Amino acid sequence: MPQPVVSIAYHSGYGHTVVLAEAVRDGAVEAGAEVHLIKVDEITEEQWALLDGSDAIVFGSPTYMGTASGAFHAFAEATSARWATQAWKDKLAAGFTNSGSKSGDKLHTLQFFQILAAQLGMHWVNLGLLPGWNSSTASETDLNRLGVFLGAAAQTNVDEGAEAVHKADAATAEHLGRRVAETAGTFLAGRAQAA
Repeated sequence: MPQPVVSIAYHSGYGHTVVLAEAVRDGAVEAGAEVHLIKVDEITEEQWALLDGSDAIVFGSPTYMGTASGAFHAFAEATSARWATQAWKDKLAAGFTNSGSKSGDKLHTLQFFQILAAQLGMHWVNLGLLPGWNSSTASETDLNRLGVFLGAAAQTNVDEGAEAVHKADAATAEHLGRRVAETAGTFLAGRAQAA
């Protein structure tokens, strides 16, 4: 099976989201992908070219004021050149986010990513996990402890640093990376077979 190329386009304001980006990377590498981490607030022309050559792009941002960060919004606006040429059409997309509150309107950030992907003609890969930590026998160490389906979601206390990112949230992000890489591999194999 051909090796998929997965890029993680993310912004991290205080370091929490980079922990998740690295976990997504680790999961994708474990699943056999070539992976690139790209900070969208420092993106170069060479990194735009990496995104153009990727089979899957995973979007990541903290949730600020109910949506992705301003830096991520600037990146999203800059993708309009790719929209105009449909350069990312039929690539895979996925997303992850972190906020200080348990809900924190993280769903809106993930929906923003999904709509961005749809505008760019991309196919969305969901988390593919049942919710965790929702019964008397469950634990906060469960994967998908926050019960989000659209992507990987994390909660970190606002008065703690990146070292406080919950281990279950990082493991959920790692799961997302594996899922994206495996799905990209399946897509590549199918396209090769069809050719």
